[in-house]
Amino acid sequence: MVPSRSLPVFATNSIFLIPKSSTATALRLSAPLSRASRASSPPSFFVARPIRLLHRSYSVQAANPLSYLPPRFKKPSLLRRILTTCAIATLSLCVGIGLSPIPETMTKIAVQLGAEETPFEPQDDIAREIDEYIDNHPLAHSLRQNAEFTESRPHMKIPVAMRRHNLTAGTLAGPDKIVVPPYIWSEAGGKSLVSMLYLGTDVSGHPGLVHGGLLATVLDETLARCCFPALPNGIGVTANLNINYRSPAPAGSYFVVRAETERVEGRKAFVKGWIETLPDDGKEPVIVAEATALFVEPKNVAALPSLYKAMP
Repeated sequence: MVPSRSLPVFATNSIFLIPKSSTATALRLSAPLSRASRASSPPSFFVARPIRLLHRSYSVQAANPLSYLPPRFKKPSLLRRILTTCAIATLSLCVGIGLSPIPETMTKIAVQLGAEETPFEPQDDIAREIDEYIDNHPLAHSLRQNAEFTESRPHMKIPVAMRRHNLTAGTLAGPDKIVVPPYIWSEAGGKSLVSMLYLGTDVSGHPGLVHGGLLATVLDETLARCCFPALPNGIGVTANLNINYRSPAPAGSYFVVRAETERVEGRKAFVKGWIETLPDDGKEPVIVAEATALFVEPKNVAALPSLYKAMP
């Protein structure tokens, strides 16, 4: 018997409805009535004709394909693009120089190199004796007679307010250390340099021997002073320093530092040098350490040429 109310039966792709009327074209397969027969017989099903769902098609008027294209802008001229690029590059350079600590450091170095040299006043008799020994040494006299060399004492060019912050002119300077400021003789054009100095007993590593780190510092500064005049703007920083220690350096002794600029390639200067003892008459000097170095002039210095035009 057909139920009084239509019930949906779902399939995969169709929906079947059982109509209310008993005259529907439904087919009953079986109708077991008793409980015993229900266990031995398959259940009853009602199958009706499938009602297909109708899909209404809607027509959409095709839009103009050109209406979806983005608006076209006129391409800037070549001159305008070049001017814009130059303006951005100039602004970036100015910002980079302003935020970089190198210009400030280079300014301080320029002040040191361009300052006037103040005379050295020994603080005690020992310092006076050491200073007079170097000043009257035959090597000093021979260098003064050579017109290609210029004598100077770079430590005395550093302003007093900045000198105490300098490693060799302030921290390591004083009794039993670097007792007197080194004497420097520089050949024109940054070709070579000769320095004479005294290292006391309070700069030792092993007892009675000058610390190797101090020897490296002395070589670094001396080789730099040698090649700076050969660089385009007269200033540079250490890029590489190789040192070979040849023999012990006795503390409380006089030393000579010699440096030679091997070649200059643009902003790069290649230098070699060594430290030797200052022996008494008739004795050969002993090389205690030798080094090769590469010094590079920073690019920022080229952007600040006015700092160095006034330098002697």
